[in-house]
Amino acid sequence: MKRDTRINGWDFEYVENDYDDRFFQCRGDVFYDDDHDEMPDPDLWDAAIKLEDELTRSGVKCEANHSEKGWVEVTILNQK
Repeated sequence: MKRDTRINGWDFEYVENDYDDRFFQCRGDVFYDDDHDEMPDPDLWDAAIKLEDELTRSGVKCEANHSEKGWVEVTILNQK
């Protein structure tokens, strides 16, 4: 698995807590949608989607998602 990586100027840190808890993470500014829900920086989200696409093309099953405080993650899903 690739380690820390830079996508579109954003530095994604690779985190491996266990064999089934692996992901890339990056934090940007917090934005809000029309319902005042937190959402990630749009440029950071685009970078997360690009990383997800690159990993998928290389055969890694993964999923981009975001949480609060500007964090995005590209979670590596278990390969069974």
